Amino acid sequence: MRIKFSIVILLVFLLGCKTKNEKANDIPHVVVTTGMLYDAVINIAGDKITAEAIMGPGVDPHLYKATQGDLAKFNKADLIVYNGILLEGKMSDILKKLGRQKPVVAAAESVPKEMLKSAIGYEDAFDPHIWFDVKRWKFAVKAISQSLIKLDSTNSEFYKQNTKTYLMRLDSLDQYVKNSISEIPESQRILVTAHDAFVYFGDAYNIRVEALQGISTVADFGLKDIAEIIDLIIENKIKAIFVETSVSDKSINAVVTGCKEKGHDVKIGGYLYSDAMGEFGTEEGTYIGMFRKNVETIVNALK
Repeated sequence: MRIKFSIVILLVFLLGCKTKNEKANDIPHVVVTTGMLYDAVINIAGDKITAEAIMGPGVDPHLYKATQGDLAKFNKADLIVYNGILLEGKMSDILKKLGRQKPVVAAAESVPKEMLKSAIGYEDAFDPHIWFDVKRWKFAVKAISQSLIKLDSTNSEFYKQNTKTYLMRLDSLDQYVKNSISEIPESQRILVTAHDAFVYFGDAYNIRVEALQGISTVADFGLKDIAEIIDLIIENKIKAIFVETSVSDKSINAVVTGCKEKGHDVKIGGYLYSDAMGEFGTEEGTYIGMFRKNVETIVNALK
């Protein structure tokens, strides 16, 4: 009997040790919606957390619908980070409800309202594509940093230092973009894309932006929209227009064909990353790498 009792005590002790070890190795788990947010989290937190993005390369967040698997990930997360300002469409309602149970951060909503652009065609709504102005995106990065510090105060100094370093890298990126866009002659500084994801980009870097669709790819475009863009291209002698990696190229190809029929040869200047970044693990799979690639593509095609 004494032996059996000793075995029970030993098992309880071992299980207790295991629980303590598991707790010691337990690090916060962060779930984000987009690749841009994932990159910000990783740059700030490094290996102090585990993170995963719901939406990968080429995914359009305007049209994305949460799966049962996504909901399970949200429920298990210690922190959820999403863009907000209705970028994630119907998923926004789910995330707001989850915010009553756990930390949920709408990073883009940290941008001061006076710095947000109105969404044309949407009453009392703002354009969610803030990541295309580095200065506006820095507000989102700071909001993410603050949420990580609140979640894991033990590593607060680590997060603060990483945030400071990353913000300095973003300042360098901002200056690079300004210098690069200035290489395009002002008369050719017109960016034509499939949907209106680049309004903040145009505002920040002095380039006119035109698109077939509005800020959301849910909105449709018609023959009138195509005709107006064709006239704009011909009138301004635009050399190139751009396809987006997360949006169908059907509309842009229709514009190219329409221009040719009217005697103006306009080319596809390349693919731009708009609502999603490149493959994880590549340069374009990072926010800075994606942004630099877009700028190189635009400048090479238009200057």
